[in-house]
Amino acid sequence: MLITTCDVIPGKNIEPLGLVRGNVVTSKHIGRDIMAGFKNIAGGEIKSYTDMMNEGRTIAEQRMIAEAQAMGANAIICARFASSSVMEGTQEMLAYGTAVRYI
Repeated sequence: MLITTCDVIPGKNIEPLGLVRGNVVTSKHIGRDIMAGFKNIAGGEIKSYTDMMNEGRTIAEQRMIAEAQAMGANAIICARFASSSVMEGTQEMLAYGTAVRYI
């Protein structure tokens, strides 16, 4: 599956199939929060949170791809990621774009 942030695929004719998206909501672990508190005082990267966000992006992207494949797409254009806090201690990761078939 070709995924691009561009709104075209150079040299290809595309047929738009529709919006596709995938999302996941993850929560923080109490142990991560304690370690994050220490890092917040000392400064530096909070690797456990970075890992949590990367995992969330991967899951959201996989779900977006599955939705596009179900529509018969072979590419997703205008792909984007967004994140937000759903409630305290949780994070939503959203992947979205336009499913297309190209020739």
